[in-house]
Amino acid sequence: MNAEQIKQAYEIAKERYAAYGIDTDKVLDQLQNFHLSMHCWQADDVAGFEPNAGALTGGIQVNGNYPGKARNIDELRADILYAMSLIPGKHRLNLHEIYGDFGSTYVDRDQVTPEHFKSWIDWALEHDIKLDFNSTSFSHPKSGDLSLANPDKSIRDFWIEHSKRCREIANVIGEAQNDPCIMNTWVHDGSKDITVNRYLYRELLKDSLDQIFEHRYDWMKDCVESKVFGIGLESFTAGSNDFYTAYAAKNDMMITLDTGHFHPTESVADKVSSMLLFVPELMLHVSRPIRWDSDHVTIMDDPTMDLFSEIVRAGALNRVHYGLDYFDGTLNRIGAYVIGSRAAQKCMCRALLEPTESIRKDELADKKFQRLAMLEEAKALPWNAVYDMFCLKNNVPVGADFIGAVEKYEADVTSKR
Repeated sequence: MNAEQIKQAYEIAKERYAAYGIDTDKVLDQLQNFHLSMHCWQADDVAGFEPNAGALTGGIQVNGNYPGKARNIDELRADILYAMSLIPGKHRLNLHEIYGDFGSTYVDRDQVTPEHFKSWIDWALEHDIKLDFNSTSFSHPKSGDLSLANPDKSIRDFWIEHSKRCREIANVIGEAQNDPCIMNTWVHDGSKDITVNRYLYRELLKDSLDQIFEHRYDWMKDCVESKVFGIGLESFTAGSNDFYTAYAAKNDMMITLDTGHFHPTESVADKVSSMLLFVPELMLHVSRPIRWDSDHVTIMDDPTMDLFSEIVRAGALNRVHYGLDYFDGTLNRIGAYVIGSRAAQKCMCRALLEPTESIRKDELADKKFQRLAMLEEAKALPWNAVYDMFCLKNNVPVGADFIGAVEKYEADVTSKR
């Protein structure tokens, strides 16, 4: 479709939606302010840049060995910039601590400083990209099965110091970019088999977190993330959903909802309204679990659509932050970035275009037939014409045109690595 056809289709969609009281121009403005926090670890399969980097551990794994993954900090930055050039809007970048600019010098994780992220800050400022941050408890000789919940005080103190330093780094990033850096705390701590010391491990985890979060910063926001289980840690997870829900609510903290960190039949969308009554904000890590936390590339599936719809219906656009979290080594990694990011945007686009107010009135009037009918009709309205217009306005490929762009980058760049 050429630009004129896209505009014509949009004008038709605009009229269709206007009949339901929806202003598509307003939705385009809202999409422009919808900022994803793209995850740096998709580009290199969660390897990071520590000089002595070993195998990926901590209850997670990446499948596949598709050629062309980023091998160093320059390649990773180039890949991310190219992926961003194919995604409409302006987006953030989410860093794990293991992606610091360490050069050839080994820096243990309890010794990391803001200086190791100075080049990231400079790069982000140059490209007008805001950064978010994560501590990294996996893939380390002291990771084991337990980090912040470890009864060995020396190991626990190591990870407490690491987490404190990560918060300091996040604050320096936030101040430099004049926008709070959101730092996520997730640890893999758990057990493969039957556990009799659940209370002890969770008591230790709570004490560790209390120490980590003792100091308040002005330019960073904390969030904590739960999980059902990790590979090799199937029987027990110290940082469960119940644990972190209670901890975040008690401490007035943001909580992270990772769509892969719950039981397969559990609705993450249903958690939004409950959580927001007790915590100030939510952070999302959006991926696509298949039977477990397999971190497949985000698509427009029903759970993701339901999640974004619930955020809009709850009037929570200004209380939710949107991150991606998947890592698939079986396909073109830049393509994975673009597919997942666009899928999240399309879900938000559809959610914003829903005639929610009229449907809400039907529900309150106990008009069950009318409510269900309109929910179904809304699915068939021309939301895709609005998203195509959003792409056109941002001067990025419309529709499937990005496929050729990804293929060209592979031929010119990643295939030569």
